[in-house]
Amino acid sequence: MSFSALLEFLKGNSLGRSIVVLLGVAFFALLATNIGTYAMISATRNDTAWVEHTYQVRRLIMGLSNASLEAESAGRGYVITGRQTFLDERSGAIGRAEILIDALDKQTRDNADQQRRLHLLRALFKARFEAQDEVIEARRRGDEAAVGRLMRAGRTTGLSIELRRLLSEIDRSEERLLRDRQEQTRRSAGVSALVNTVGGLLILVAAATSILLFRRSLRAVQASRDEVERLNTGLEQTVRDRTDDLVRANAEIQRFAYIVSHDLRAPLVNVMGYTSELQAAGQALERQIEAIEAGAPALADAEAVQAIREDVPEAIGFIRASTAKMDSLINAILRLSREGRRNLSVEKIDMNQAVAAMTDAVNHQVQEVGAVIKLAPLPTLESDRVGIEQVFGNLVDNAIKYLDRSRKGEISIWGRDLGNGYVEYAVSDNGRGIAPRDHERVFELFRRAGVQDRAGEGLGLAFVKNTVLRLGGSITVESELGKGSTFRVRLPKRLIAELGEAA
Repeated sequence: MSFSALLEFLKGNSLGRSIVVLLGVAFFALLATNIGTYAMISATRNDTAWVEHTYQVRRLIMGLSNASLEAESAGRGYVITGRQTFLDERSGAIGRAEILIDALDKQTRDNADQQRRLHLLRALFKARFEAQDEVIEARRRGDEAAVGRLMRAGRTTGLSIELRRLLSEIDRSEERLLRDRQEQTRRSAGVSALVNTVGGLLILVAAATSILLFRRSLRAVQASRDEVERLNTGLEQTVRDRTDDLVRANAEIQRFAYIVSHDLRAPLVNVMGYTSELQAAGQALERQIEAIEAGAPALADAEAVQAIREDVPEAIGFIRASTAKMDSLINAILRLSREGRRNLSVEKIDMNQAVAAMTDAVNHQVQEVGAVIKLAPLPTLESDRVGIEQVFGNLVDNAIKYLDRSRKGEISIWGRDLGNGYVEYAVSDNGRGIAPRDHERVFELFRRAGVQDRAGEGLGLAFVKNTVLRLGGSITVESELGKGSTFRVRLPKRLIAELGEAA
């Protein structure tokens, strides 16, 4: 329908004008609610990420405090007993503490105050254990007098107190950040609720107004009928004119009734139901047009018919697609949030058996695409079995999904012990590959790379990265377009409880 024809329609038909205005209000209320909800979801997702970031920093601080205390205790144990096992325990605890300090430094790059405190913490940590090294060396030489003198000097005790004080200060700073970020998350949730409430109220107002117009239209029709009955049968032309008016009024009432019942009441339940009713109303209007074309073809305006049969269905399809996408995104965030709250259970995992079981489960998919999966010996580890299965299940599914159909697909899974308390696993394929600019973006929520000819929401790799981080590890990708990809997962051989526990 052209703009000029639409203006003419609105000028000549008050009921039609009211219907169009109400449909416009309802549509824009729906659109505004969708946009507002999407914006609030994005804000809440960002706020939640910062809250999780703060939790992770605090877990690192707790782990560092425990490792420091363990190293101090082991050192004192050696000084008292002279047993070598205490020195071994001390060395391991110091190593873990240094790893945790590096992790804290990486996680707080955005906080200048924390970076300053960490710089001082490194110096205190080094000085503290250098002082203890002097006592240990004196004990190793058997110089009891030197041991007593150094212990009485109290240098190690003073450094320990200062170290714990600084750790507490760092933790208190993160605690304040956590409160601020949780408050921001609550505000975002409140704004989201407000947006949905306002949208619902607008739809409610449109529905109430429509009911009033419907009642007024009924009264007008009844008045027309009364007037026709009073006319003299000899006034044939007048009767014909009134009858035509009545027919048009009845047709508009029928269309309006469908709109009220299918497009305006249903949105009070939910937005998706409202869209479904809009579609039903469009089908009803189509049947009415068909009836008019069959009974009185002259009354059917060609541009109006085109609008009802083509323009309106196209708009409804857009709305349904948008609401369906929004529903899918919300469900995905909720699923990720629920997984983030799951408690981790540490157990020893035979990775050879676990990965073999996963590949057996997808064997039919592999055969369908004419591919092969090659397994190399994998080191065992102690971690959360459910999380590990989800990580490798997603990586293998992704490799199968994006194989290059122009050549035989090959997927390789291998691993190695890095010798520093960590193991590395890799999932390689000779598939499509990923452009260098997308190597980091593929791990972001709802971001996908390359040609989108496979079903998905862009959640799989984001879910994998989140799970790997919860398991105390990291994930990277090496890829080249047209040659394939290799995803490398680095995990601790034994899950550290402070890092892995659910937030």
